[in-house]
Amino acid sequence: MAEEILMTALSPTMEEGTILKWNKQEQQPIASGDLLCEVETDKASMDYESSQEGTLLKIIIKEGAMARVGQPIGVIGEKGEDIKALLKEIEKAAASAPSTSPPSTPPTTTAPSSATATAPAPVAAEAPSASGRVKASPLARRLAQERGIEINQVSGSGPRGRIVAKDVPRAVSTPTAGAAPFRSSLVEQTIPVSGVRAVIAKRLIESKFNAPHYYLSLTIDMEAAMRARAVLNKGRDPRVSLNAFLIKFAAEAIRRHPEINSSWQGDHILQFGSVDIGLAVDAGKGLNTPVVRDCLSLGVLDIEQQLVALINKARSGTLKPEDYQGNTFCISNLGSFGIDEFTAIINPPAAAILAIGRTQKMPVIDEGGAIVVRPRMKVTLSADHRAVDGALAAAFLQEMKQLMEDPARLLY
Repeated sequence: MAEEILMTALSPTMEEGTILKWNKQEQQPIASGDLLCEVETDKASMDYESSQEGTLLKIIIKEGAMARVGQPIGVIGEKGEDIKALLKEIEKAAASAPSTSPPSTPPTTTAPSSATATAPAPVAAEAPSASGRVKASPLARRLAQERGIEINQVSGSGPRGRIVAKDVPRAVSTPTAGAAPFRSSLVEQTIPVSGVRAVIAKRLIESKFNAPHYYLSLTIDMEAAMRARAVLNKGRDPRVSLNAFLIKFAAEAIRRHPEINSSWQGDHILQFGSVDIGLAVDAGKGLNTPVVRDCLSLGVLDIEQQLVALINKARSGTLKPEDYQGNTFCISNLGSFGIDEFTAIINPPAAAILAIGRTQKMPVIDEGGAIVVRPRMKVTLSADHRAVDGALAAAFLQEMKQLMEDPARLLY
């Protein structure tokens, strides 16, 4: 008997998703566990594996269209089964349901007029709505931003002219004839909030206003750490990143001060049994924090290997929830942007986050009273005062400084 294929929650925070690609076509058989389609959630592009068996009788939500969790995206049943009545029920339910996302193409039982009919050419993107918003998927907007393309200059091939991801490369390869390559002035525009940015905003607002943040800063002499990194990277390509070293130093400082590796739980403080450090990464459409697990059992090279894999997944939008949830400590490094120092917002469930500034050469007075030039880096620890007292945070930060200024301390 034919039944609906429902959009399922592919991440804990998912409320709706965009169909990026159907991996099965109508009238194709489906087995349990088959990859049915690819869905863009509020966090990443994820695979939708079928839990049903039968024949895909109808695709309701087309590629590039959005569906709420629990909304029918297709129909599965026995080959040749009559599904007209079921499609009418689905269409009736869709018409009566409140719309919270761009409408998808409604189901229809009308067969194509010709088996050889050509696919419709992309239509021009819809004119902005009253709010000034051009209809486009979050992924399409990110791709356009990365390529420096105005989204309203892209022709959409999705339902009702909606711009989807595959339209953006086409706009790059076939620019509009006579269009000026550069704009001479800024253009006022309304930028929609993507699902991932909305989730990040909600989580950080809760952290900032619920957790009483306080901040401790100090300056670290980076000469020894830079020398150790240079020795490890000698003849190595690609080079091991500074972030891998920072994670290792932080993990070892936590080993000596495990109370920093905690979370406020209301009626108790949870001190974690493993050190799982998240690194804030700009993924193009919002910040993500992929997590390196069990850092105390890993060397710098192991940490680097995991980091490379996680950062690539973050930037390609393929992070799974287990890749970015459950950090016990966090690091945010803006040194590569030339930032001297900053304060970061704690990323729950952790009770602390370390903000890293750039390394720069500065004149300092050595122990003999002479002025010398040394590479120095400013770091700032943000801590949740409910779980981490000031003296504990200061001891942790001092330990971090001593480890980085004398990496041999890692051996004892």
